[in-house]
Amino acid sequence: MKDDIQIEEEANVKNITEIAASIGLKAEDIDQYGKYIAKVPLDVLSRFDGNKNGKLIMVTAVTPTPAGEGKTVTTIGLIQGLSRIGKKVVGALREPSVGPTFGVKGGATGGGYSQVYPMWDIDLHFTGDIHAVSSAHNLLSAILENNLVRDNPLNIDPSRIVLKKAMDMNCRELRNIIVGLGGGKTAGGVTHESGFLITSASEISAILALSTGYEDLRKRIERMVVAYTYTGEMVTVKELGCVGAMMVLLKDALKPNLVQTLEGQPVFVHGFPFANIAHGNNSVLATKYAMKLGDYAVTEAGFAADLGGEKFLDIVCRQTGMSPDCVVIVASVRALMTHGGAKLDEPETLTKEALMKGVSNLDKHIGNVKSYGLPVVVSINHFSFDDPEHMQMLRDHCRELGAECVQSDAFMDGGKGAEELARKVVEVIERGEKEFKLLYEDSASLKEKIEAIATKIYGADGVTYSGPAQKTLRDLEEKGFKELPICIAKTQYSLSDVADLKGAPKGWKLSVREVTVSAGAGFVVPICGSMMLMPGLSKTPAAVRMDLTADGKIRGLK
Repeated sequence: MKDDIQIEEEANVKNITEIAASIGLKAEDIDQYGKYIAKVPLDVLSRFDGNKNGKLIMVTAVTPTPAGEGKTVTTIGLIQGLSRIGKKVVGALREPSVGPTFGVKGGATGGGYSQVYPMWDIDLHFTGDIHAVSSAHNLLSAILENNLVRDNPLNIDPSRIVLKKAMDMNCRELRNIIVGLGGGKTAGGVTHESGFLITSASEISAILALSTGYEDLRKRIERMVVAYTYTGEMVTVKELGCVGAMMVLLKDALKPNLVQTLEGQPVFVHGFPFANIAHGNNSVLATKYAMKLGDYAVTEAGFAADLGGEKFLDIVCRQTGMSPDCVVIVASVRALMTHGGAKLDEPETLTKEALMKGVSNLDKHIGNVKSYGLPVVVSINHFSFDDPEHMQMLRDHCRELGAECVQSDAFMDGGKGAEELARKVVEVIERGEKEFKLLYEDSASLKEKIEAIATKIYGADGVTYSGPAQKTLRDLEEKGFKELPICIAKTQYSLSDVADLKGAPKGWKLSVREVTVSAGAGFVVPICGSMMLMPGLSKTPAAVRMDLTADGKIRGLK
């Protein structure tokens, strides 16, 4: 297989003005960031509000494993495949975070012949959206800390500041810190415990992704809860008086970014909340206008169907009224073998018995999506080393479950390798079998909502709560937050809250250790198990494999 530099050199990509023209935008309608990237102003996009919505396809996956599932590759391949069979299609994807790019993942723009372009720029600083959120977040933190020093007019309790600092890098050493040291209050500030979270975990990231326009963005920022007073009252951003300055920093970040696939299909890459911490989906604006500008729109939900998938359906769809017409669940043979107990470094364990044991994970995700009244297509991401017998076993198994199943060769063959998937998705949509319904009602208690997700989606026997978590849930309901949906923060590596439990584990209970409210984003966040809001680096980070050649070519980013 050729490397990304060779693939880039082969790609027949177009100037971004040509991509814009393909969806009805003139050169003067877009803000260009070089030859291949543009932002589209909101007033330009609003001209298409009267367009009929295209069909929406959500791509999700089985629970992640070291074997890789190929969700983003499949998503981009599907966009290219739909175009090849004559459909007008627009994609909507999240922006990569630099932290995971230099941590475990490497690049997050697809792979092989199914990538968004220019992949190097998208994987790195892109148009600066994540930097803008980091700046807005840390401006807010600085204003809050300054209030403490300046006679604390809001009566903020320094021990109950819930807003931490933010940066877009994996730094475990900054998870818990003490601030305000050195020289007394006027020199170093008020001493208290604090910490950092990764920018994609900032509530501002979620707010940016969920906002429908500038006024909605303003109202959401105003509602953010950043601290509590000595008497237990919530302190919001509006009370701190810095909403206007934050809006200025986020002005351009709210505009969707337009790029293209390697085969020239338009894709909005915009928004970046993580799915194991926040709601894990690209911006509402990107999805909305992908639907307005294409007959088919393809979006991707972060991590597996129990995380980004569930959150798209129960948070994004609840807030916007949109819903998918078809859901694609991506799996691979070796990923499912891993869920069946196989070990990648022990080839003798990669057996059909492990595969048939591991399909329990796929089965659970299929059942979960069907419980929302949505049709499902299973896409088996094909690798050259896969045994055809194993591929057929998966097809037969899915047929027995009543789920369509196709093979995708999008990595090796781009859109051509995803034509079978594209045709099957169109066929399923045209059957009109969608009967969308939410998992829980707004009127249910916060505990009932958490327990619905835990038992129905994760397969838990129930939920246990720490004392502080129980108190916070009571307080939130008393303060009027009962109607909000739930956004659970938990490991992405298991349906449970314990990363080592593979397949579809039974006989366990979800452990809620802490609860926070994202009042601006519009959801309550139970933090489960040992989940951290600031990732750490692995023993051998992806960063140590990267370099820049003398002629300016990036190596090792993927």
